[in-house]
Amino acid sequence: MLAVPRSHYGYYGPVGTFTHQALLTLPALPDEPTPYATVGLALQAVRNGDVAAALVPIENSVEGGVSATLDNLTYGEPLRIVREVLLPVQFTLFARNGTKLHDVRRVLTHPHAAAQCRDWLACNLPKAIITEGGSTAAAAAEVADPRSRFDAAICARVAGELNGLIPLAAGIADNPDAITRFVLVSRPGSVGPATGADKTTMVLFMRDDHPGALLEILEQFASRGVNLCRIESRPTKKSLGDYCFSVDAEGHIDDARMAEAMMGLHRVCRDVVFLGSYPRADLTESIIRHGTSNEEYAAAATWLRRLRG
Repeated sequence: MLAVPRSHYGYYGPVGTFTHQALLTLPALPDEPTPYATVGLALQAVRNGDVAAALVPIENSVEGGVSATLDNLTYGEPLRIVREVLLPVQFTLFARNGTKLHDVRRVLTHPHAAAQCRDWLACNLPKAIITEGGSTAAAAAEVADPRSRFDAAICARVAGELNGLIPLAAGIADNPDAITRFVLVSRPGSVGPATGADKTTMVLFMRDDHPGALLEILEQFASRGVNLCRIESRPTKKSLGDYCFSVDAEGHIDDARMAEAMMGLHRVCRDVVFLGSYPRADLTESIIRHGTSNEEYAAAATWLRRLRG
């Protein structure tokens, strides 16, 4: 069961974005979700209680982490990730009816889409001017206006079709296996139960900058058999060279090895921002190394109590 009430949801919009498409894959949406113009506004709506939860992008297999999401989750009133969604991302070049590929001189799209279609654009539209905007859906809406100065938009198929545009070329991403990961975020509540195929997300702040500071953090995971599936540095915005670390670790806070690792992090870090333990979208179960299962931790605790008499 999700730790989210079945009430209104929000998402990083506008209508027709990949985030919207990813949200529609969730079962039993209670009603039509609300789009927000930025990731920050979507997450603030959760903090304000305007929506029960919001879906936002957090990571792309080609471009890496989404800075706006990572930073908005790290700072401000606490939030919790309760679910993730993986969505294969493919792009289509859309234009107004009557436009041919050789007519395209100006293309509008989102920066990530432009980066993921860079080689295709260089080969097929080498003279076109590529302009980066707020979202692929907004690009489609702009191109749909007959007065627009743009000839075409790179966007999701749903955005092009919603705006009555004609596809000029489909599947134009340079990497056909590109996937974007989205997270469903709510206000803090009870953490859902462990499933055996879980992920825990947290942000770690070093106590001070010294040789081996990052190694001390990583050792908390390694010594307890906790594998990391993502780690990236983010500036703390306090001074140049001052960074924190956003981490996804395999396992659940109810797993003894993860709980022990988090207690170790609490001892060595200046701050640990817990962002949630939740089921993995790919259903990949954690590999439990010898000596790190819940049962082995419990047996060790029993042994220690016996030694103490």
